[in-house]
Amino acid sequence: MATERKDMYLPEREFVEQANIQSRAEYERMWKQSIEDPETFWGYIAKDFHWFKPWVKVYRGEPEIGDNEWFIGGKTNISYNCLDAQIEKGRGDKVALLFQGEPEADCKRFTYKELLKHVCRFANVLKKNGVKKGDRIALYLPMIWQLPVVMLACARIGAVHTVVFGGFSAEALADRMLACGAKKLVTTNGYWRGGKKINAKANVDRACMLCASAGLTIDDVFVVDRMVDFDVPYIVYRDTSLSKELMLEEISDFCPAEKMDAEDPLFIMYTSGSTGKPKGTLHTTAGYMVYTYTTFKYIFDYKEEDVFFCTADIGWITGHSYIVYGPLLNGATTVLYESVPTYPEPDRFWHIIDKFKVTTFYTAPTVIRSLMNRDIKWVEKHDLSSLRLLGSVGEPINPEAWQWYYHYVGHDHCPIVDTWWQTEAGGILISAIPGAMGLKPGSAALPFFGVKPVILRARNSGDEPAEEAEVNEKGELCLASNWPGIMRTLYGEPERHISGYYTQQPGYFFSGDGAYKDEDGYFWITGRIDDIVNISGHRLGTAEVEKVLCSHPGVVEAAVVGYPHPVKGEDLYVYVVTSAEWEGNDALRDELKNLVRQEIGPIAIPGKIQFVQEMPKNRSGKIVRRILRKIASGVGNEIDASMLNILAEPGIVKIIDKERIV
Repeated sequence: MATERKDMYLPEREFVEQANIQSRAEYERMWKQSIEDPETFWGYIAKDFHWFKPWVKVYRGEPEIGDNEWFIGGKTNISYNCLDAQIEKGRGDKVALLFQGEPEADCKRFTYKELLKHVCRFANVLKKNGVKKGDRIALYLPMIWQLPVVMLACARIGAVHTVVFGGFSAEALADRMLACGAKKLVTTNGYWRGGKKINAKANVDRACMLCASAGLTIDDVFVVDRMVDFDVPYIVYRDTSLSKELMLEEISDFCPAEKMDAEDPLFIMYTSGSTGKPKGTLHTTAGYMVYTYTTFKYIFDYKEEDVFFCTADIGWITGHSYIVYGPLLNGATTVLYESVPTYPEPDRFWHIIDKFKVTTFYTAPTVIRSLMNRDIKWVEKHDLSSLRLLGSVGEPINPEAWQWYYHYVGHDHCPIVDTWWQTEAGGILISAIPGAMGLKPGSAALPFFGVKPVILRARNSGDEPAEEAEVNEKGELCLASNWPGIMRTLYGEPERHISGYYTQQPGYFFSGDGAYKDEDGYFWITGRIDDIVNISGHRLGTAEVEKVLCSHPGVVEAAVVGYPHPVKGEDLYVYVVTSAEWEGNDALRDELKNLVRQEIGPIAIPGKIQFVQEMPKNRSGKIVRRILRKIASGVGNEIDASMLNILAEPGIVKIIDKERIV
């Protein structure tokens, strides 16, 4: 990748010449039209889809109060557009889904024709058992090929799916089923995770009991028989083996797609908020369809021969949009992997890239930082030459991880799209368009089409008008436009929708993230605004301190939280994972404190630095900071089972708490 500026990496000429958007001027023209004339912009793109009935108006809404509708009057079906429409375009024999189970031999390839057959059969099983349009169906499934199939089957018949992350506890599953009123559930008898067999059915049985005690009877539990010879009890009047149902002669390979209104619900995704009741973001059919298709096409510069590997869990929005719907709507080949990146060895991702000749790899910074700490031989033993584009998602990627990713995985020629978005967004909101603009390590770059972000100063009272921040001034990242993929409401809680997103900065969608914009118009995300620590009256973003700490060669990963201080009000407590060559001792503590002093100032010097073997992370690789806050505050005893159940390695919490610095 050619470089003309010290702080910016420009795309190579060969990449630009084949790119879908080839210059910043072209990007600026398209972005301007998407903001000023969304009717024309999105209407043109929507013509790429199959519509049972055309829309009469592209958009109606009031973005300042979260009221919007897209493709009004139109009727379509996202499952039809993911499958039938691709076959009609000549992609029937193209591989749609590559599934890699944890056991290496468990590898399956599904063409678009084969995937459609499985989806139709699953849909007919659901219909046979009374599932109809508008029913809410909970999916408590691991990363197995049946999960996207059941999602597409629900969408095909108009049932509203809510995927519950497989790592959640029975209590969390019950909470979500109660919140959306799901009376039917799809699960599995068990699955592989890091060499262990996990009994998912036990959690389901307990969750159903909890629902019953709260007044919600779960009529049907459909069980995918993932594990052979894995004996789990079936409740005769409630549980149905999907494997046996699918073998019935009456189950047809054909299922007509329901003609869905553009604004009919597609799915409910519950956010895993750090405190309080989960929020059920409701996404509807046509707007989500058009937006995920468009973001996938342009941000990942999609080409017909691409093989796309997103490592997210489908239990989170990234998996919905960029393992299932976005790739299939584009007729792409998408990779689904069941297990963790370090099993049986810490090269599993690199092995999969080599095996399937992946061209686009999309993962989280925390995964990159974790794999950086392993011997480079695990990367170098695999042929990664098929890669042409890399992506990052979930949190801002620190420049050091960006450079390692770019050099060792991308071999100094693959652009990295550092994407910023949220569950509420449906799809990516800010990202580089790789052929159209340079890349700045650590920056999310520029807004996607239809997205108008602004940085606003915090308001001290409700009477103050919104005030935009200056260049390089940190503020609150808000959005002044609607885009087709935006959630329509919080399911069953319209008041919470308004109060949670449209009252903090009236007239704008409040993202809850902090950011600033530089001289080139590039956006830099500084982290959650609620990750602000008030030290002696000075507000300090913990993400900024983490970025400085991770620039030290001895630091693989850092997590910064606030803890109560008798004089300052709050102070910073730092958890650090060191690289293999460095010892976590007082000398390194002093180095890190001096580094923070130099880069940010004395106010940001951490009060305590604890060296840990690893961070508490959920199964998608995200650090669970609320657990670290409780340990730092000396209330580790308040960490309950609901918090531990979402972790990949719950045992690490006890070790961290035991070694807490008092």
